[in-house]
Amino acid sequence: MSNSIDAGLKIAAEIVDETTLNRMKAAVGSDAFGAKLGEFAVDLAFGKVWSRPGMSRHDRSLVTLGILIASRSQEELKIHTLAAIRNGVSVKEIEEVLYQACVYAGFPATASAAGVIITTLREAGHLS
Repeated sequence: MSNSIDAGLKIAAEIVDETTLNRMKAAVGSDAFGAKLGEFAVDLAFGKVWSRPGMSRHDRSLVTLGILIASRSQEELKIHTLAAIRNGVSVKEIEEVLYQACVYAGFPATASAAGVIITTLREAGHLS
C-alpha cells in the first residue's frame, strides 16, 4: 500500500465509525464496481488532506461540516458529525456551524442538515 493509503486508514480509524472504516478498508485494492471511490476517500481525503499539519482536526471538522451542509450531502454529514465529536468539536460548536451555514448556504439546506445532525447526535447519545 502507498504511504497516503496507510496514513488515511490510520486517521480514518481514529475518527470514523467502525462500519464506515470497514467499508473504506474493503474498498482499498478492490476491483468491485465503485470501490475506487472508497479508495480515493482513504488516499486523498484522509491520507493527503486530513493528514496535513496546517490545520487541526477540530478545525477541519468544522470546515467539513459547513461544506457538507451547503452541498446537502446528508450521508456524509452523518459520518462527519460523529467524526467531529471524536475530533473534539462540541455539540454547541456543531449547533453554531448550523447557524453560520444558514446565512451562507440558505435555510432549506441548513434545515435539512439540522434534522440529520439532530438524529445522528441523539442516536449516538450526545443529545437527549
